[in-house]
Amino acid sequence: MRALLVVNPKATTTSGRTRDVLTHALASDLKLEVATTEYRGHARDLARQAAVDGTVDLVVSLGGDGTVNEVVNGLLAHGPSERVPRLAVVPGGSTNVFARTLGLPNDAVEATGALLDALEHRRERVIGLGKAMTDGLPDRWFTFCAGLGFDAGVVGRVEQRRMAGQRSTHALYVQEALRHYVTERERRKAGPIAIRIPGQDPVEGLVFSIVSNTSPWTFLGNRPVYPSPKASFDTDLDLFALTRMTVASTARTVRGLLDGSGAGPRGRHVVSYHDLRHFTLVSQEPVPFQVDGDHLGERTDVSFTGVRRALRVIV
Repeated sequence: MRALLVVNPKATTTSGRTRDVLTHALASDLKLEVATTEYRGHARDLARQAAVDGTVDLVVSLGGDGTVNEVVNGLLAHGPSERVPRLAVVPGGSTNVFARTLGLPNDAVEATGALLDALEHRRERVIGLGKAMTDGLPDRWFTFCAGLGFDAGVVGRVEQRRMAGQRSTHALYVQEALRHYVTERERRKAGPIAIRIPGQDPVEGLVFSIVSNTSPWTFLGNRPVYPSPKASFDTDLDLFALTRMTVASTARTVRGLLDGSGAGPRGRHVVSYHDLRHFTLVSQEPVPFQVDGDHLGERTDVSFTGVRRALRVIV
């Protein structure tokens, strides 16, 4: 099988030596070409060119969720098709949500072994993806989540800290979430976001919203976080939102997010939907926007669409 390995050399949890070992292991079973990313968006460009040229059957992403997202957007630059190469993932980031929700080990060496076994036995899965559309940006595919409001603001804070040289860790996310919560609680009395679903009345006054393509939404260490427990690669999109974030209501929400029973957060302040094909989030003012943990600035209007059977993944 002809394959392109896209390597992010800045991936959080892989060293140069580990990358060399993994490359050698993959090259033993694949006709392998290796490309190392050199700038933001390079993984997307490499995957797009591979899809256009038709020179490979498989693109392997070695990096974190951001690298995976870029590769997916490159592969699907011209939309889903049987001609699009398959995707495989070797996790190398700090959280690796997409790889872990596919059931892959959260270790690069173990995941490589699982990938080689899947290739030998021809195991693959066709998954659905989400698509976000907003003015001023190209349409953006996402694999596991997108967000408008509070959670995207936390992502933006973490990216600023990373640009300043700090390493991305779960503790950093928790720290910035607490800081952002205090800032937003003091500044905002009412949520500016509204949900517009075709054929339904709008729901207004939302503080933030999380769009999920699968579950869990993320991980705190080894602990999964579940805003939308029913979200799945086999359905369209789920939406979780809050109308307020008081200390008491936020504490209840956090308990619900960490509850592994499948119930998810509940309460009068919770708004949730399952298996939505298309909807739009509109804000009265610009608020932070993110997809798959990538902060994309502030927006007032983002439309979302669930696309079933969008991509073939080796698992």
